[in-house]
Amino acid sequence: MFYDFENSLAERGFTAVCGIDEAGCGPLAGPVYAAAVILDPNDPIEGLNDSKKLTEKKREALFPEIQKRARAWAIASASAREIDEINILQARLLAMRRAVELLDIRPDYAMVDGNRDPKIPGVPSLLIIGGDGKSASIGAASILAKVARDHTMLELDERYPQYRFARHKGYPTKLHVEKLLEYGPCPEHRQSFLKKIWERNGR
Repeated sequence: MFYDFENSLAERGFTAVCGIDEAGCGPLAGPVYAAAVILDPNDPIEGLNDSKKLTEKKREALFPEIQKRARAWAIASASAREIDEINILQARLLAMRRAVELLDIRPDYAMVDGNRDPKIPGVPSLLIIGGDGKSASIGAASILAKVARDHTMLELDERYPQYRFARHKGYPTKLHVEKLLEYGPCPEHRQSFLKKIWERNGR
């Protein structure tokens, strides 16, 4: 079942189908990440799923496995500054297009998680709501994007330890908001996401 979309597209003659997903639309800080993955139909990877349904340990184990066994994979991002400049939706789609452009194999079809088309030049797209739990390729992309972003947030934790990014990965948890109010934003915070927090706290 998890390869139904891939198998159906293969029957229609598509030979390089990529799955695309993103991670990090909701956080107050850090980039939004996207990944594109073309799986090898002759080498199915066990355990692929929506990254949110997997433990951190399982995601970390699958991360190098996908990179080793996929026909092609790529990870890209859009920065906090770009998110502020063009909004999170457009930054998310930009990161997706960047990931596809980095693939070693040019896809002839793309399956995209969600209901927004990144409009990749020359590549038809199938939009699948909840696709990371329905398509192996999109599930693999969700894992790469999530793990890559988490690694970046661990690096940012070392640069800005006062915010405790390793704990919350930039999401608007109680701890993160407390640290934000105590120290103010750093260059990795998305200014456009902070307005409601300032308003609620009389800033």
